[in-house]
Amino acid sequence: MGSIIAKNIVKRKPGFLYYVDGKGNVCEAKMARGGKKKKRK
Repeated sequence: MGSIIAKNIVKRKPGFLYYVDGKGNVCEAKMARGGKKKKRK
């Protein structure tokens, strides 16, 4: 399992997934769903 090496480095946007690639870069990918809060009925 990985470990946290730094916090609050990347400004995160809702609806995006963040990961570290093989070269050590932080990548951003749009999630297929999510990012929006559901409306309550």
